Amino acid sequence: MLHTLSGALTPYIFSPITVLLFLVAVTAYLVGWRRLAAHGRSPSGWRTLSFFLGVLLCYTVMHTQFDYYSRYMFFVHRAQHLVLHHLGAFLIALANPLPVLAACAGERRFPRLAAAFRPVRRVLFDPLVATVLFVGLIFFWLTPSIHFDAMLSLRLYELMNWSMLVDGVIFWLVILDPRDPDRAGTSRFGVRFLMLVAALFPQILLGAYITFADAGLYDVYAICGRAFAIDPATDQVLGGILTWIPAAMMTIIGALVVLRLYLRDDSKKGG
Repeated sequence: MLHTLSGALTPYIFSPITVLLFLVAVTAYLVGWRRLAAHGRSPSGWRTLSFFLGVLLCYTVMHTQFDYYSRYMFFVHRAQHLVLHHLGAFLIALANPLPVLAACAGERRFPRLAAAFRPVRRVLFDPLVATVLFVGLIFFWLTPSIHFDAMLSLRLYELMNWSMLVDGVIFWLVILDPRDPDRAGTSRFGVRFLMLVAALFPQILLGAYITFADAGLYDVYAICGRAFAIDPATDQVLGGILTWIPAAMMTIIGALVVLRLYLRDDSKKGG
């Protein structure tokens, strides 16, 4: 059993960059958490759990044997991106990790780092830009010709996965920011609802299109061979459904969280 588990956790293709980036993220969070805890300001247990669960899920689909199946089955690939772009990214953002990572940088260096990255953050965290990128990258990487090249090129494949994860985290950070928009200067709750609606329907349409399109839309899996003996049409239908229904459900869950944040903020101001 241990041998089987060890084999399942072994990367299909070892990526030093992937290991390094995940280690940096986890280490920075732990250092920041410890510094905040020393001043009695550590994040709650559920937020810490949310961060590490999100990171673990993302690492699992990117750098274990799961990655092998995602390269040779379309529906597994869509499950991989569902985690990177939605579930895993959602959990990481739900943890509100930016204050913890800021604590890792330290009180002296953080203002300089924040000033250096402020122009980039202003653009990427803009509601319109964040929404366009969130939806646009899904359509971009699922364009059949682009998807074909990405699945055959290791560099493009890693770029595709990392772009989905980073873009997903940015989008959900904007949506799930727990701070008071008036004080923090973040997106207002109404804007966040509009972002979710704008992201919801294109995903539904794309998922429905893939589900009901003729088989062979993504023929790269027929060329490279499938990991399971599944009919190509079934593989495509399953992939379309994963692009369609679970992604839409995550958007609805996001709307419920935003509603809760709004009610909490309104209650504080009303009191």
